[in-house]
Amino acid sequence: MNTHRPEKLWDIFCTVIDNHGDLGVCWRLTRQLLAQGQSVRLWVDDASALAWMAPDAHTQPNLQVLPWAAASQSEVLKSLKPADVWIEAFGCTLPEAFVAHGVATHPQQPAWINLEYLSAEDWVPRMHNMPSPVMSGPAKGWTKRFFYPGFTADTGGLLRETDLQERQQRFDRQAWRQKHAPHLAPGSLLISLFCYEPAALPQLLAQLVGTPHHLLVTPGRPLAAVQQALAGMPVHPSWSALPYTSQDGFDEMLWACDLNFVRGEDSLVRALWAGQPFIWHIYPQGDNAHHAKLEAFLDWMQAPESLRQAHRIWNGIQHKTMSTLDSFAVKTWKPYFQAARAQLLAQADLLTQLQAFVQAHAANT
Repeated sequence: MNTHRPEKLWDIFCTVIDNHGDLGVCWRLTRQLLAQGQSVRLWVDDASALAWMAPDAHTQPNLQVLPWAAASQSEVLKSLKPADVWIEAFGCTLPEAFVAHGVATHPQQPAWINLEYLSAEDWVPRMHNMPSPVMSGPAKGWTKRFFYPGFTADTGGLLRETDLQERQQRFDRQAWRQKHAPHLAPGSLLISLFCYEPAALPQLLAQLVGTPHHLLVTPGRPLAAVQQALAGMPVHPSWSALPYTSQDGFDEMLWACDLNFVRGEDSLVRALWAGQPFIWHIYPQGDNAHHAKLEAFLDWMQAPESLRQAHRIWNGIQHKTMSTLDSFAVKTWKPYFQAARAQLLAQADLLTQLQAFVQAHAANT
Protein backbone atom coordinates (compact mmCIF):
# COMPACT_ATOMS: atom_id res chain seq x y z
CA MET A 1 0.00 0.00 0.00
CA ASN A 2 1.58 3.26 -1.10
CA THR A 3 0.60 6.19 1.13
CA HIS A 4 2.20 8.69 -1.31
CA ARG A 5 4.78 9.99 1.13
CA PRO A 6 7.66 11.86 -0.50
CA GLU A 7 10.15 9.27 -1.67
CA LYS A 8 13.34 9.12 0.36
CA LEU A 9 16.38 6.89 0.24
CA TRP A 10 17.06 4.89 3.40
CA ASP A 11 20.36 3.20 4.28
CA ILE A 12 19.71 0.38 6.78
CA PHE A 13 22.73 -1.32 8.34
CA CYS A 14 22.44 -4.72 10.00
CA THR A 15 25.02 -7.00 11.60
CA VAL A 16 23.71 -10.52 12.07
CA ILE A 17 23.91 -12.15 15.48
CA ASP A 18 20.76 -14.22 15.10
CA ASN A 19 19.75 -14.12 11.44
CA HIS A 20 16.12 -14.86 12.24
CA GLY A 21 15.88 -11.83 14.53
CA ASP A 22 18.29 -9.09 13.48
CA LEU A 23 17.83 -9.58 9.77
CA GLY A 24 14.16 -10.44 10.27
CA VAL A 25 13.42 -7.06 11.85
CA CYS A 26 15.47 -5.20 9.23
CA TRP A 27 13.72 -6.99 6.40
CA ARG A 28 10.26 -6.28 7.83
CA LEU A 29 11.20 -2.60 8.06
CA THR A 30 12.62 -2.69 4.53
CA ARG A 31 9.57 -4.29 2.96
CA GLN A 32 7.24 -1.85 4.72
CA LEU A 33 9.28 1.07 3.42
CA LEU A 34 9.19 -0.35 -0.11
CA ALA A 35 5.41 -0.80 0.15
CA GLN A 36 5.13 2.92 0.92
CA GLY A 37 7.12 3.98 -2.12
CA GLN A 38 10.46 4.47 -0.41
CA SER A 39 13.89 3.33 -1.64
CA VAL A 40 16.20 1.24 0.53
CA ARG A 41 19.81 0.11 0.57
CA LEU A 42 20.09 -2.77 3.02
CA TRP A 43 23.70 -3.32 4.14
CA VAL A 44 24.15 -6.66 5.90
CA ASP A 45 27.13 -8.82 6.80
CA ASP A 46 25.25 -12.08 6.24
CA ALA A 47 22.24 -11.98 3.93
CA SER A 48 21.99 -15.75 3.49
CA ALA A 49 18.73 -16.06 5.44
CA LEU A 50 16.96 -13.85 2.91
CA ALA A 51 16.99 -16.85 0.55
CA TRP A 52 14.09 -18.35 2.50
CA MET A 53 12.91 -15.40 4.62
CA ALA A 54 12.37 -13.18 1.58
CA PRO A 55 12.94 -15.19 -1.61
CA ASP A 56 11.88 -12.22 -3.77
CA ALA A 57 14.21 -9.73 -2.07
CA HIS A 58 16.64 -9.45 -4.96
CA THR A 59 13.87 -8.69 -7.45
CA GLN A 60 12.27 -5.86 -5.49
CA PRO A 61 12.31 -2.47 -7.26
CA ASN A 62 13.88 0.43 -5.34
CA LEU A 63 15.96 -2.00 -3.26
CA GLN A 64 19.64 -2.87 -3.13
CA VAL A 65 20.90 -5.60 -0.79
CA LEU A 66 24.59 -4.88 -0.31
CA PRO A 67 27.36 -6.61 1.63
CA TRP A 68 28.47 -4.74 4.75
CA ALA A 69 32.09 -4.77 3.58
CA ALA A 70 31.16 -2.81 0.45
CA ALA A 71 30.40 0.22 2.61
CA SER A 72 34.15 0.60 3.15
CA GLN A 73 35.17 0.20 -0.49
CA SER A 74 36.04 3.42 -2.28
CA GLU A 75 34.81 2.24 -5.69
CA VAL A 76 31.37 1.49 -4.17
CA LEU A 77 31.22 4.70 -2.17
CA LYS A 78 31.97 6.83 -5.23
CA SER A 79 28.81 5.52 -6.92
CA LEU A 80 26.46 6.06 -3.96
CA LYS A 81 23.64 8.51 -4.17
CA PRO A 82 23.38 10.44 -0.86
CA ALA A 83 20.69 8.94 1.36
CA ASP A 84 18.08 10.83 3.36
CA VAL A 85 18.15 8.42 6.30
CA TRP A 86 20.84 6.32 8.01
CA ILE A 87 19.69 3.57 10.35
CA GLU A 88 22.04 1.70 12.66
CA ALA A 89 19.91 -1.34 13.49
CA PHE A 90 20.33 -2.65 17.03
CA GLY A 91 23.06 -0.16 17.78
CA CYS A 92 25.55 -1.35 15.17
CA THR A 93 28.21 1.21 14.21
CA LEU A 94 28.42 2.50 10.65
CA PRO A 95 31.75 1.91 8.87
CA GLU A 96 33.96 4.99 9.25
CA ALA A 97 34.67 5.16 5.51
CA PHE A 98 30.93 5.26 4.80
CA VAL A 99 30.42 8.06 7.34
CA ALA A 100 33.36 10.04 5.97
CA HIS A 101 32.01 9.73 2.44
CA GLY A 102 28.58 10.82 3.64
CA VAL A 103 29.97 13.89 5.39
CA ALA A 104 31.86 14.85 2.22
CA THR A 105 28.96 14.37 -0.19
CA HIS A 106 25.71 15.04 1.70
CA PRO A 107 24.44 18.60 1.27
CA GLN A 108 22.98 18.28 4.77
CA GLN A 109 23.09 15.71 7.55
CA PRO A 110 20.78 12.75 6.92
CA ALA A 111 18.34 11.70 9.63
CA TRP A 112 20.69 9.41 11.59
CA ILE A 113 18.81 6.89 13.71
CA ASN A 114 20.15 4.40 16.21
CA LEU A 115 17.33 1.81 16.17
CA GLU A 116 17.66 -0.04 19.46
CA TYR A 117 16.50 -3.35 20.88
CA LEU A 118 12.96 -3.88 22.11
CA SER A 119 12.19 -3.79 25.82
CA ALA A 120 9.29 -3.08 28.16
CA GLU A 121 11.54 -1.77 30.94
CA ASP A 122 10.58 1.55 32.49
CA TRP A 123 13.71 3.39 31.31
CA VAL A 124 12.80 2.94 27.63
CA PRO A 125 10.38 5.92 27.39
CA ARG A 126 13.01 8.15 29.00
CA MET A 127 15.66 7.15 26.46
CA HIS A 128 13.43 7.10 23.39
CA ASN A 129 14.03 9.95 20.95
CA MET A 130 17.05 11.21 22.87
CA PRO A 131 19.75 12.98 20.82
CA SER A 132 23.27 11.58 20.77
CA PRO A 133 25.83 14.17 19.62
CA VAL A 134 28.75 12.73 17.64
CA MET A 135 31.84 13.89 19.54
CA SER A 136 34.63 12.54 17.32
CA GLY A 137 35.41 11.11 13.91
CA PRO A 138 34.48 12.41 10.46
CA ALA A 139 30.89 13.23 11.54
CA LYS A 140 31.91 15.27 14.59
CA GLY A 141 29.23 17.87 15.20
CA TRP A 142 26.43 15.79 13.71
CA THR A 143 23.72 14.20 15.88
CA LYS A 144 22.22 10.73 16.01
CA ARG A 145 18.82 10.01 17.50
CA PHE A 146 18.01 7.03 19.71
CA PHE A 147 14.84 5.25 18.63
CA TYR A 148 13.49 2.63 21.01
CA PRO A 149 10.72 0.28 19.93
CA GLY A 150 8.30 -0.40 22.75
CA PHE A 151 4.87 -1.40 23.96
CA THR A 152 3.52 1.96 25.14
CA ALA A 153 2.53 5.20 23.45
CA ASP A 154 5.60 7.03 24.78
CA THR A 155 8.01 4.73 22.91
CA GLY A 156 8.75 4.10 19.24
CA GLY A 157 6.07 1.42 18.91
CA LEU A 158 6.24 -1.84 16.96
CA LEU A 159 6.51 -2.71 13.28
CA ARG A 160 3.06 -3.34 11.85
CA GLU A 161 2.03 -3.51 8.21
CA THR A 162 -0.89 -1.34 7.15
CA ASP A 163 -2.73 -4.39 5.77
CA LEU A 164 -1.97 -6.75 8.67
CA GLN A 165 -5.51 -6.98 10.04
CA GLU A 166 -6.94 -7.45 6.56
CA ARG A 167 -4.50 -10.30 5.89
CA GLN A 168 -5.41 -11.99 9.16
CA GLN A 169 -9.12 -11.73 8.43
CA ARG A 170 -8.65 -13.33 5.00
CA PHE A 171 -6.52 -16.17 6.36
CA ASP A 172 -8.08 -19.65 6.12
CA ARG A 173 -7.05 -21.07 9.48
CA GLN A 174 -8.78 -24.42 9.08
CA ALA A 175 -7.23 -25.06 5.68
CA TRP A 176 -3.76 -24.34 7.07
CA ARG A 177 -4.29 -26.70 10.01
CA GLN A 178 -5.63 -29.42 7.74
CA LYS A 179 -2.58 -29.13 5.51
CA HIS A 180 0.05 -29.14 8.28
CA ALA A 181 -1.63 -31.37 10.88
CA PRO A 182 -4.24 -33.43 8.99
CA HIS A 183 -4.70 -35.95 11.82
CA LEU A 184 -5.26 -33.36 14.55
CA ALA A 185 -8.22 -34.47 16.66
CA PRO A 186 -11.07 -32.00 17.29
CA GLY A 187 -10.47 -30.00 20.46
CA SER A 188 -6.76 -30.79 20.65
CA LEU A 189 -4.04 -28.16 20.53
CA LEU A 190 -1.80 -27.29 17.64
CA ILE A 191 1.45 -25.90 19.09
CA SER A 192 4.35 -24.25 17.28
CA LEU A 193 7.92 -24.32 18.59
CA PHE A 194 10.48 -21.63 17.75
CA CYS A 195 13.11 -21.53 20.50
CA TYR A 196 16.78 -21.67 21.39
CA GLU A 197 17.70 -24.64 23.66
CA PRO A 198 15.46 -24.29 26.72
CA ALA A 199 16.24 -26.52 29.69
CA ALA A 200 12.51 -27.24 30.04
CA LEU A 201 12.15 -28.64 26.52
CA PRO A 202 12.28 -32.29 27.68
CA GLN A 203 9.49 -31.44 30.14
CA LEU A 204 7.33 -30.07 27.35
CA LEU A 205 7.90 -33.08 25.11
CA ALA A 206 7.21 -35.53 27.95
CA GLN A 207 4.05 -33.65 28.84
CA LEU A 208 2.74 -33.99 25.29
CA VAL A 209 3.25 -37.77 25.17
CA GLY A 210 -0.09 -39.54 25.10
CA THR A 211 -2.09 -36.38 24.39
CA PRO A 212 -3.94 -35.57 21.15
CA HIS A 213 -1.95 -32.35 20.82
CA HIS A 214 0.48 -31.91 17.92
CA LEU A 215 3.78 -30.00 17.97
CA LEU A 216 5.07 -28.20 14.87
CA VAL A 217 8.83 -27.70 15.10
CA THR A 218 10.54 -24.96 13.10
CA PRO A 219 13.88 -25.67 11.39
CA GLY A 220 17.38 -24.89 12.65
CA ARG A 221 18.09 -24.74 16.36
CA PRO A 222 14.56 -25.73 17.46
CA LEU A 223 14.60 -28.90 15.36
CA ALA A 224 18.09 -29.83 16.53
CA ALA A 225 17.08 -29.32 20.16
CA VAL A 226 13.96 -31.46 19.76
CA GLN A 227 15.85 -34.26 18.04
CA GLN A 228 18.43 -34.30 20.82
CA ALA A 229 15.76 -34.39 23.54
CA LEU A 230 13.74 -37.11 21.78
CA ALA A 231 16.82 -39.33 21.51
CA GLY A 232 16.55 -40.01 25.24
CA MET A 233 12.80 -40.62 25.31
CA PRO A 234 11.35 -44.13 24.85
CA VAL A 235 7.98 -42.75 23.71
CA HIS A 236 7.53 -39.66 21.58
CA PRO A 237 4.72 -37.11 21.36
CA SER A 238 2.92 -36.30 18.12
CA TRP A 239 5.13 -33.86 16.24
CA SER A 240 6.37 -32.89 12.80
CA ALA A 241 9.09 -30.68 11.36
CA LEU A 242 8.32 -27.60 9.30
CA PRO A 243 10.48 -26.32 6.43
CA TYR A 244 12.01 -22.86 6.32
CA THR A 245 9.39 -20.35 5.26
CA SER A 246 8.98 -16.72 4.31
CA GLN A 247 7.97 -14.12 6.87
CA ASP A 248 4.37 -14.27 5.66
CA GLY A 249 4.44 -18.05 6.09
CA PHE A 250 5.75 -17.66 9.62
CA ASP A 251 2.93 -15.25 10.43
CA GLU A 252 0.39 -17.76 9.14
CA MET A 253 1.82 -20.46 11.40
CA LEU A 254 1.34 -18.18 14.41
CA TRP A 255 -2.23 -17.39 13.36
CA ALA A 256 -3.08 -21.06 12.88
CA CYS A 257 -1.71 -22.47 16.15
CA ASP A 258 -3.42 -22.45 19.53
CA LEU A 259 -0.19 -21.93 21.45
CA ASN A 260 3.09 -20.55 20.11
CA PHE A 261 6.57 -20.78 21.56
CA VAL A 262 8.56 -17.85 20.17
CA ARG A 263 12.01 -16.40 20.72
CA GLY A 264 14.02 -13.21 20.40
CA GLU A 265 12.42 -10.00 19.18
CA ASP A 266 10.88 -10.36 15.73
CA SER A 267 8.81 -13.45 16.51
CA LEU A 268 7.67 -11.95 19.82
CA VAL A 269 6.15 -8.99 17.96
CA ARG A 270 4.57 -11.25 15.36
CA ALA A 271 3.09 -13.43 18.12
CA LEU A 272 1.57 -10.33 19.72
CA TRP A 273 -0.09 -9.40 16.42
CA ALA A 274 -1.35 -12.98 16.07
CA GLY A 275 -3.31 -12.56 19.31
CA GLN A 276 -2.82 -16.22 20.26
CA PRO A 277 -1.34 -17.34 23.59
CA PHE A 278 2.44 -17.73 23.50
CA ILE A 279 5.48 -18.37 25.66
CA TRP A 280 8.52 -16.22 24.92
CA HIS A 281 12.07 -17.54 25.00
CA ILE A 282 13.94 -14.29 25.52
CA TYR A 283 17.44 -13.93 24.09
CA PRO A 284 19.75 -14.98 26.95
CA GLN A 285 22.40 -12.57 28.21
CA GLY A 286 25.47 -13.58 30.18
CA ASP A 287 24.73 -11.28 33.12
CA ASN A 288 21.08 -12.42 33.28
CA ALA A 289 19.94 -8.94 32.33
CA HIS A 290 17.24 -10.67 30.28
CA HIS A 291 15.50 -11.74 33.50
CA ALA A 292 14.47 -8.16 34.31
CA LYS A 293 13.53 -7.61 30.67
CA LEU A 294 11.23 -10.64 30.75
CA GLU A 295 9.61 -9.57 34.02
CA ALA A 296 8.99 -6.08 32.63
CA PHE A 297 7.24 -7.58 29.62
CA LEU A 298 5.07 -9.83 31.81
CA ASP A 299 4.19 -6.82 33.96
CA TRP A 300 3.14 -4.87 30.85
CA MET A 301 1.04 -7.86 29.79
CA GLN A 302 -0.56 -7.96 33.26
CA ALA A 303 0.07 -11.68 32.95
CA PRO A 304 -1.56 -14.04 35.47
CA GLU A 305 0.72 -16.02 37.75
CA SER A 306 0.32 -19.24 35.75
CA LEU A 307 1.59 -17.52 32.59
CA ARG A 308 4.44 -15.86 34.49
CA GLN A 309 5.54 -19.18 35.92
CA ALA A 310 5.44 -20.86 32.51
CA HIS A 311 7.72 -18.14 31.16
CA ARG A 312 10.13 -18.38 34.08
CA ILE A 313 10.42 -22.15 33.80
CA TRP A 314 10.83 -22.03 30.01
CA ASN A 315 13.58 -19.43 30.38
CA GLY A 316 15.40 -21.31 33.12
CA ILE A 317 14.71 -18.68 35.78
CA GLN A 318 12.77 -21.16 37.90
CA HIS A 319 13.57 -24.86 38.03
CA LYS A 320 10.19 -26.40 38.65
CA THR A 321 7.81 -28.78 36.98
CA MET A 322 5.94 -27.04 34.21
CA SER A 323 2.19 -26.86 34.70
CA THR A 324 0.04 -28.71 32.19
CA LEU A 325 -0.25 -26.84 28.90
CA ASP A 326 -3.73 -27.83 27.83
CA SER A 327 -6.89 -26.30 26.42
CA PHE A 328 -7.85 -24.90 29.82
CA ALA A 329 -4.54 -23.04 30.17
CA VAL A 330 -4.80 -21.67 26.64
CA LYS A 331 -8.38 -20.52 27.22
CA THR A 332 -7.35 -18.87 30.51
CA TRP A 333 -4.46 -16.99 28.93
CA LYS A 334 -6.03 -15.91 25.66
CA PRO A 335 -7.90 -12.81 26.97
CA TYR A 336 -4.60 -11.32 28.15
CA PHE A 337 -3.08 -11.64 24.70
CA GLN A 338 -6.18 -10.28 23.02
CA ALA A 339 -6.13 -7.26 25.34
CA ALA A 340 -2.43 -6.67 24.66
CA ARG A 341 -3.02 -6.80 20.92
CA ALA A 342 -5.92 -4.35 21.13
CA GLN A 343 -3.80 -1.94 23.15
CA LEU A 344 -0.97 -2.09 20.63
CA LEU A 345 -3.28 -1.62 17.65
CA ALA A 346 -4.46 1.67 19.19
CA GLN A 347 -0.90 3.03 19.22
CA ALA A 348 1.23 4.47 16.42
CA ASP A 349 3.42 1.84 14.77
CA LEU A 350 7.20 2.06 14.49
CA LEU A 351 7.41 2.99 10.81
CA THR A 352 4.84 5.77 11.17
CA GLN A 353 6.91 7.25 13.99
CA LEU A 354 10.18 6.86 12.09
CA GLN A 355 8.72 8.63 9.08
CA ALA A 356 7.39 11.45 11.25
CA PHE A 357 10.86 11.95 12.70
CA VAL A 358 12.45 11.89 9.24
CA GLN A 359 9.97 14.45 7.94
CA ALA A 360 10.57 16.72 10.93
CA HIS A 361 14.34 16.38 10.46
CA ALA A 362 14.03 17.37 6.79
CA ALA A 363 11.91 20.39 7.68
CA ASN A 364 14.45 21.59 10.24
CA THR A 365 17.61 21.24 8.15
